[in-house]
Amino acid sequence: MSERIEAVELRAALVRLRRGSGLPVVFGGLVQEGGLPLRIAELHGAVTPALRGLTISPGNGLGGKCLALARPCAVTDYPVARHITHEYDLPVSAEGLRSVIAVPVVVRRQVRGVLYGALRDALPLGERVFDAAVAAARDVEQALAVRDEVNRLVEPAEASDPSWEEVRHAYGELRALAPRVGDSELRARLLAVCGRLESAAGVPAPVAGVALTPRETDVLAAVASGATNAAAAQRLGLRPETVKGYLRSAMRKLGAHTRLEAVVAARRAGALP
Repeated sequence: MSERIEAVELRAALVRLRRGSGLPVVFGGLVQEGGLPLRIAELHGAVTPALRGLTISPGNGLGGKCLALARPCAVTDYPVARHITHEYDLPVSAEGLRSVIAVPVVVRRQVRGVLYGALRDALPLGERVFDAAVAAARDVEQALAVRDEVNRLVEPAEASDPSWEEVRHAYGELRALAPRVGDSELRARLLAVCGRLESAAGVPAPVAGVALTPRETDVLAAVASGATNAAAAQRLGLRPETVKGYLRSAMRKLGAHTRLEAVVAARRAGALP
């Protein structure tokens, strides 16, 4: 998955976490390719830059403990917590954080990132906060797992053309943008560009009997880029339930049982690049 797509998914998950939990500060990061250390890349609600770019090592601090154990960890008063180490006390104190929760993003038993939420008061974090944090982490996990599998399946094509991933991502963005354009002439021109991208990518003619609607294609294009249902809904200006409906309809037409199978089947049918 490209760093840009990762950043979009992480940012969207943190926005949902902040909204769903009511926490004033949320932040997080993903483990980089090659197993490089996790860095805090996204922050919402922070008033200082103290945490941005902070490298988290397994076992160190609350996030490091979360990385090492691959399970959610929380403290009610970070500066005096006894069950974590305190390598990061300075930046945490600079931001004024007290109660903090850290939830791992786990894909195929590997921790791929950590999402944090925090209060500036030493108060217990309830079930609402825990549930919202876990749900946000699951969204990122789903997106990473889908992208990993799609990349694995199209690896030969990408090896022969390194720009293939960028073309596919641009196609997904254009497909998502076109239906939201009120000007019919401009909308038609955007869809024409999508058609040119399909031709440039060598997409075969659609298989007879597979006729996806424009909205079903839009949703599958978003899913192919790694978007969760919630992120696809936000991107397309739809409700999450509506996205699920289009996805179910496309899966039924394609004879697919999962989101990934639907993307692969749509590409084989010539409906997606």
